[in-house]
Amino acid sequence: MSESGQRRGQLIVYKGDMTTYSAVVTTGIYCRPGCGSKPLAENVRTFEHPAAAEANGFRACLRCRPYRVAGPIATDVPELMCRAVQLIIVGALDTGTEAELGARLAVSPRHLRRLFTRHLGVTPDQLARSRRAHFARRLLDDTDLPAADVAFASGFGSVRQFNRDMRSVFRAAPLELRGRRRRADRLVADGGLVMRLPFAPPLHWPALLAFLAERAVPGVESVQEGVYRRTISLDGEAGLLEVRAAGADHLLLRAHLPFWEGLIHVVERVGRIFGVAADIAPAESALAADPLIGPLIATRPGLRVPGAWGAFEIAVDAVLGQYAARPRVREQLAALVAAAGQPVPGLGHGLTHLFPSARTVASTDLKGAGLPEATADTLAALARAAARDDTLFDGGSCLADFLRAVEAVPGVTEDTAHRIALRLGYDDAFPAADHADARTPGGEAGAGWRPWRAFAATHLAMAELPALTA
Repeated sequence: MSESGQRRGQLIVYKGDMTTYSAVVTTGIYCRPGCGSKPLAENVRTFEHPAAAEANGFRACLRCRPYRVAGPIATDVPELMCRAVQLIIVGALDTGTEAELGARLAVSPRHLRRLFTRHLGVTPDQLARSRRAHFARRLLDDTDLPAADVAFASGFGSVRQFNRDMRSVFRAAPLELRGRRRRADRLVADGGLVMRLPFAPPLHWPALLAFLAERAVPGVESVQEGVYRRTISLDGEAGLLEVRAAGADHLLLRAHLPFWEGLIHVVERVGRIFGVAADIAPAESALAADPLIGPLIATRPGLRVPGAWGAFEIAVDAVLGQYAARPRVREQLAALVAAAGQPVPGLGHGLTHLFPSARTVASTDLKGAGLPEATADTLAALARAAARDDTLFDGGSCLADFLRAVEAVPGVTEDTAHRIALRLGYDDAFPAADHADARTPGGEAGAGWRPWRAFAATHLAMAELPALTA
């Protein structure tokens, strides 16, 4: 795979060789890479995405089950498409139309469809339909949710649309698909809803957990006995998430939510925290021979760049870290949550509040909450900017544009903007002040690690916690 890949927001983009799905014209079935089937080469067509195979009339293999495997969309695509795919992932087409998506991107729906067809082999609607159908199939396998709940949890606008699309993608009705699930698929939950978060192994769980434990927001997040927990807000109502290590190729998520509608987006955001959809092979391959990063990769194979549940949370943490060391940041986060967060009683595990929204923080007396004047002023400016512009941290722009927008907030430094960008999934984000020894003489910090500087920075940060993450 080429080293010229880059990530824009949460969409992974690689330029060069890419993972392809193989479809067999004689059987009408498509498989993910690594499936054990051995068709004749002349009978095979390849597609860059499962949705493209489905749009061409192929159904998923029952042996390798492509819908159960996480993975990035990997292709050389224009910036506009990166933004469009990111909007689809967060639900722009669950109830909206291609015309509305095009208007949001300032292009015609015809031009948008042309781009998608040329680069991915599907229209935006077909990509969104495939994502919803694949997630619904996982719910039918893993859970005992009624079919109607599965429909709305997966982002479908109606049960009728759900039935139609499941028949189109999988050639069977939802209840028929549930009847086909394997005995080991069903996850029994003693409270809440349990789902698998699949990843391409390995994944270094201890290192991720140590990173998250050090940065856990008091009252909102906790890491205890190998389990990550946090509170979340869904339309103002509280929920609880628990994630733990499970099999060699998946984590287990237990979700306690006020409703199941839109569960697909909750699971997507949880997956970002742990990088389950990330393809780290190109970064590991590119940096394996580096004298500084190579040994760190060998020590912690499968380490992902930790993501985030809430972009504003990460931005707040980064701003506080601009002025204080980690122990003091933790105290300030606790004070902010106590002053502005919504209380959630009875959860246990040290979880007591929801993290406050940007709008709430903007109207909070931060100096009264104990923050120093300079810290309070910068945090207030950040909160006002995020409240005014809900796209500030949406990850839909290129790294340079993102950094420019964040650094425009009064008081926010370049390194703080990079710290935010790193956690939001920008592959080349690199907070240079955190890694001063990585600067080449007269050159840019970490220049030899481009375009994987975030990956390198994560390994350097983990090296500071050897007792916890080795």
